[in-house]
Amino acid sequence: MSQIQDLTPAEVAARVAKEGAVLIDVREPAEFDAERIEGALLFPLSSFDPNALPTNVPLIFQCGTGKRSAMAVARAQQGGLAHSMHLIGGLQAWKAAGMPTVVGKR
Repeated sequence: MSQIQDLTPAEVAARVAKEGAVLIDVREPAEFDAERIEGALLFPLSSFDPNALPTNVPLIFQCGTGKRSAMAVARAQQGGLAHSMHLIGGLQAWKAAGMPTVVGKR
């Protein structure tokens, strides 16, 4: 099993822009609807199914603070997937770094 790879907001933004990486937001729907990172896909940890994840792109897991995204990486790896990246500090770190978010319903 791989180690969890902690990425900073700047590293995440660069990987999304340069590598076509996709953010997987593992927060709950109400949290996602309140505020999210543009382009993130919702896969709540409470109903997380690694087999439902996109397989043709690099994935970066993200939550509010980094705890649930690290758990999602572990679950994906337990499901046999090689994903290891997550946004350290989650949405809070993203916002603290001055990165843009989308506020309001999908």
